[in-house]
Amino acid sequence: MKFIRKNWGNILFVIVLALLLIPQTRMFIQVPLQRLLSISPSELSEEERIMIEEYRWQLEDSKGSPIQFEEAKGEVVVLNFWATWCPPCVAEMPSLQALYDSFGDQVEFYFVTSEDTTVVARFMEKNDYNLPIYFQKYRAPKQLQVTSLPTTFIISKEGTIVVKKTGAADWNSDRIHDIVKQLLKY
Repeated sequence: MKFIRKNWGNILFVIVLALLLIPQTRMFIQVPLQRLLSISPSELSEEERIMIEEYRWQLEDSKGSPIQFEEAKGEVVVLNFWATWCPPCVAEMPSLQALYDSFGDQVEFYFVTSEDTTVVARFMEKNDYNLPIYFQKYRAPKQLQVTSLPTTFIISKEGTIVVKKTGAADWNSDRIHDIVKQLLKY
């Protein structure tokens, strides 16, 4: 008993570490932690901004129908690459849903995944999300290719990447709302 009282902090640390290593408990711990640590992304500087040169990219909707990303040309776009098995992706989904609820009728939203449609449908239903999900069957245009999930872009009507964020973020912040409102003015 004396050992436990003296080392309770170390014991707790080892338990949490073990839980993070076990796949069945990892998501349960990482998602709230990611939400707690998420901050609102900021705009890229003028020097960091990249113009999308090519919009030709075919996606599929949940029914398997082809969708052309080219239809978003000339619109403000929020493009998110994600997966249901990715704790940072799951952590930021509520803030993305809130952003979609605020701007879904003014901004083109693309939530792109490479997962199985039934897995994604179950995840969306379980969490009561109504985000527009698309399935990547072909490689994204060069400026939109990613190697980490989640990665989110906010693209201006002119095709300039104004925000690029890899990792979980708070997308329902005043800062992001102001950026989107500013982009919608032009």
